[in-house]
Amino acid sequence: MQLLRKVVPSASRIALLVNPTDPEGYQSLGEVRATASGQQVLAFEVVSARDIDTAFDSMVREKADALFVAPGSFFNTRRVQLAVLAARHALPAIYAVRDYPEAGGLMSYGTDVLDGFRQVGVYTARILKGAKPADLPVLQLTKFELVINLNTARALGLTIPADVLSLADEVID
Repeated sequence: MQLLRKVVPSASRIALLVNPTDPEGYQSLGEVRATASGQQVLAFEVVSARDIDTAFDSMVREKADALFVAPGSFFNTRRVQLAVLAARHALPAIYAVRDYPEAGGLMSYGTDVLDGFRQVGVYTARILKGAKPADLPVLQLTKFELVINLNTARALGLTIPADVLSLADEVID
């Protein structure tokens, strides 16, 4: 939310797409509301591709200024649809994984999925070398990445502040 606030400081009504059947994504609802100081959060629950179209129509009707898409596999498989609809409705949006800005979305901030896959490989190698899975520590992904699509920012008429650009792990131009 802080990044979205810096990129779109005038946004007072933030739309949130959340899938109620996805525990990870649904947890975002409380987190976004807790960090939306002075901003109204408009939550839209979606469970199908058709619901996404309906939610975007509602966002436009309710005059949302920006969009936060909750993490989760449901939305990840529909990233192109989400990026296209956000662009069509001129909604600056932030997502949880880098695949969205690569598909034309504005920006993403979340755990580095490729680093997670690397960690899985390291664990697999250790197990194949004889380590007992129960003896291995539980790891949590701690590497985060910020990806910004400047082409999308320009199309939305946004200027990404220099301090946000300096934090970016990747800038798509």
